Amino acid sequence: MTDLNFNGAIEGIYETHITVTDLQKSISFYRDALGLELATEIPERNLAFFWVGQKSEAMLGLWAAPSGPLRMTLHFAFRTKLSGILSACDTLTAAGVQPLGFHGQPVTEPVVIGWMPAASIYFKDPDGHSIEMLCVLDQQADKDFGVGPYSDWIARPTN
Repeated sequence: MTDLNFNGAIEGIYETHITVTDLQKSISFYRDALGLELATEIPERNLAFFWVGQKSEAMLGLWAAPSGPLRMTLHFAFRTKLSGILSACDTLTAAGVQPLGFHGQPVTEPVVIGWMPAASIYFKDPDGHSIEMLCVLDQQADKDFGVGPYSDWIARPTN
């Protein structure tokens, strides 16, 4: 197989698709709880597309599929500003969604992944897909920090 090299032309992921068990419930979640703009719904194909950010930036596709014993849940992250991460716990809680930490535990503040570094918050959609809101921080990476609360990241001693 020949290696492909697009010489840095790939800038990011434009779209991702997930399967959902109840399309209308998922449309409500992504539109009403997360505030994404519904781009289109195609009932005859049991799918919906949402704009993520600007139309030229990204899309999310939801495909209704029958549930079954081998149904798989997925993970994806939305890129956002730090202000969005810092208000995410309150925003999610107000929408009836439990904010989660890196290991799936309930949290009341974002976590920081030190090796990147990035601030993030996790939560589940109606089908149990793991969703993350993430902001890469403009600070020096700190692998020794591991993953911890944002308040610990801010309070840590730096050189």
